[in-house]
Amino acid sequence: VFALNGFLRVATALDIGLSTKCVVIPKEMGMCHEIGYSEMRLPNLMGHTSMAEVIQKSTTWQHLAHTDCHPHVRTFLCSLFAPICLDTFIHPCRSMCVAVRESCAPVLLCHGHPWPASLDCDRFPGDEDMCLAPLTKDYKYLHKVVPKPTCQTCPAVEEFFTHKRVLEVFCDSNFAVKVKLSKKRTAFEDQEYNIECQVEFITQGSLLPYETQSMIQQWLLINEKCIERMTPTHRPMVYLLVGNIEEDIILVKQVYRWQRKDSQLALATQKWRYHKCL
Repeated sequence: VFALNGFLRVATALDIGLSTKCVVIPKEMGMCHEIGYSEMRLPNLMGHTSMAEVIQKSTTWQHLAHTDCHPHVRTFLCSLFAPICLDTFIHPCRSMCVAVRESCAPVLLCHGHPWPASLDCDRFPGDEDMCLAPLTKDYKYLHKVVPKPTCQTCPAVEEFFTHKRVLEVFCDSNFAVKVKLSKKRTAFEDQEYNIECQVEFITQGSLLPYETQSMIQQWLLINEKCIERMTPTHRPMVYLLVGNIEEDIILVKQVYRWQRKDSQLALATQKWRYHKCL
């Protein structure tokens, strides 16, 4: 059963002409792998006629897909850039576009890009037509809803501090996550980042460490300007990100540079286990 089952609403659809063909989704389109099918129609629903054009135009969206700004963002983008090989083109429903736009447009703006006219939701069919529809409202009751990272001003990186001051900050925070960042170059000479997270502590209710790690990774992808500032070279850098979860939004308040020669952060995280906040 392919991943788009459950999204489909049945009615009329656009017939595919003889000019289209089925091709394997290329390895460069990582966002459209493991979505339940391996072949796509070419030309696609964005009007791209060659695989080189598809790869070039879709790479700008890979980053947005990796932020997980909406549960359907990959389904939405892949239905356009890599439509499934069926007898008809299946467009995303207008309601899916609107849902993805509401969650993901702020992420695009954080990177300096408005929601593009090419993805104007009015161009997509209503839910009464055959199209990819959002999952039902029961979805949020079947899946745990975790706080969302948001676009925010990047905190200044602190390099000089005492462990006592760090403990005071911990007392006003929900989480502290140790992050190792390093740069890598893609085939298109773009910058990408390796992000490794390790939870040092968390005091936020029912959240689990792996959920906090995932949220911090998303926060870094959304706030990419912070990563750029924190990785001036290709040498791996380690930081401690400390913050709060307020009204289901995750906010990073402090960023500490974790240097081996400076034991103040290590001392603070050790003492935290027994520390009594005022």
